[in-house]
Amino acid sequence: METRLVIVDDDALVRAGLRLMLDGAEGIRVVGEAADGGDVAQVLDAHAADVVLMDLRMPGVDGIEATRRVRARPSPPAVVVLTTFDTDTEVAGALRAGAAGYLLKDMPPARIAAAVRAAAGGEPVLAPDITRRLMDTVAAGGGEVREARQALDRLTGRERDVALEIGRGSSNAEIGRRLYLSVPTVKAHVSNVLLKLGVENRTQVALLVQQAGAV
Repeated sequence: METRLVIVDDDALVRAGLRLMLDGAEGIRVVGEAADGGDVAQVLDAHAADVVLMDLRMPGVDGIEATRRVRARPSPPAVVVLTTFDTDTEVAGALRAGAAGYLLKDMPPARIAAAVRAAAGGEPVLAPDITRRLMDTVAAGGGEVREARQALDRLTGRERDVALEIGRGSSNAEIGRRLYLSVPTVKAHVSNVLLKLGVENRTQVALLVQQAGAV
């Protein structure tokens, strides 16, 4: 299945390099580009996309605000942040805005391509060092622990089990094997978890689970 990709970066050379690297890479097709977050809506109006690869620091509309706008669209594409910046504020801001993942530009091309395909399939994608730092940052935010735990309390027992597996980074197939559920049943539980927790994607579920100290 083809994954349609839009690249957003204010550096024309970076955009050209990403297009060269990703266009045609194992089923990925680059369908559009934007040089600023404020231009993304126009590109998405013209080209249906499954994933937006989003830079963070741009001179007009930054990547966090652009991510928020993309995710507010009807049937929005997944957003994967690809940046050289990994401050705690930017990581958390991007994920809370609805990004499905956060990658660094020094990652190998094959890893970036794999992350694009994973995001198109609804899987969270985080660079390993980002995951570790994110867990440490969230763990330090004690003031939000109670709210996160109260949110998880809204889930049924099986939904909570699924949420915890999402927090561990498990795929639907892995969740099914561990909980003895079919993949369609897992997908139904994931949909219920997203609805009850009031979040948009699996990465935000994982954030909340980490915040609650549940895994």
